[in-house]
Amino acid sequence: MTAGLYTEVHGEPGAETVLLSSGLGGSAGYWGPQVPALLEAGYRVITYDQRGTGRSRQALPADYRIEHMADDVIGILDSEGVSRCHVVGHALGGLVGLQLALDQPARISSLALINAWAAPNPHSARCFEARLALLDHVGPRAYVEAQPIFLYPASWAAAHAERVQAEVDHAFEHFPGADTMKARIGALRRFEVSQRLAELSLPVFVSSALDDVLVPATCSGRLSQAIAGSTAHVLPHGGHAHNITAPDAFNESMLAFLRNQR
Repeated sequence: MTAGLYTEVHGEPGAETVLLSSGLGGSAGYWGPQVPALLEAGYRVITYDQRGTGRSRQALPADYRIEHMADDVIGILDSEGVSRCHVVGHALGGLVGLQLALDQPARISSLALINAWAAPNPHSARCFEARLALLDHVGPRAYVEAQPIFLYPASWAAAHAERVQAEVDHAFEHFPGADTMKARIGALRRFEVSQRLAELSLPVFVSSALDDVLVPATCSGRLSQAIAGSTAHVLPHGGHAHNITAPDAFNESMLAFLRNQR
């Protein structure tokens, strides 16, 4: 437990640190395919359950924002004695990384963004409205049952049906509550930094999948175009969670990017 949040630290003290920040689910466990690859490459790895989720069940502050989530990361780094690290963020976690890089650039060595965005878009808004309607009118079970539709390509989800159902059951068992989920969705829907991207001067890796049904790949394209010197990584298939569904391709590119920063 670090900075009041459930935190896991893997690897040798003194090694370069990579902090992994998850998407809307907020769980440290999301990064199963990435942690071993990073450890094998010699990095120290920090994962954490975001505030209000998993084993970090603290109440969220009023008017919850991405800035609050970024402050939590700084608290974790301070508690672990990490002055500077690489940040890898998936979706909402990528927004946290962008906020950190803009507001605390001295703490971030590089930033890897997975299916992230700099501004709201109407397609994702429609997806979130549908998910909120399920939550309000049917309940948490329907909300989590729909989650794989937005995360995974249909062919992958069908081929891994037992695994997907186990994830759904776990998500329902540990559902953080409707108020917390609505606050987290509200925070990511209000995020807007498109006019500040030119301020970024650190190395940035932008990874996307063309078949992401939740966040259009064009959002990553806009990030790549607006961030000078960024590295774009585009997969034709893999969905919103392509670091899970296509881990070898993702890990190879992510590690190559990180090696270039040494």
